[in-house]
Amino acid sequence: MGGVEVPADRYWGAQTQRALENFGIGQIRFTRPFIRAYGIIKHAAAVTNAELQLLSEEKRKWICDAAQEVI
Repeated sequence: MGGVEVPADRYWGAQTQRALENFGIGQIRFTRPFIRAYGIIKHAAAVTNAELQLLSEEKRKWICDAAQEVI
């Protein structure tokens, strides 16, 4: 599929960037409460997976920091 540039200020990866470039993304936007709830879920999942030793402490911190920005 080749390389793809993802802006440094974005939290998504190559697959999402490809989707943005290749598919018509609709005008429907998530509400702020929905986005906040998603951040809470991501934070809780990172903490839980770190406690289960399925996620490194470093990655847990990265995810929790990003989730806190979303929250």
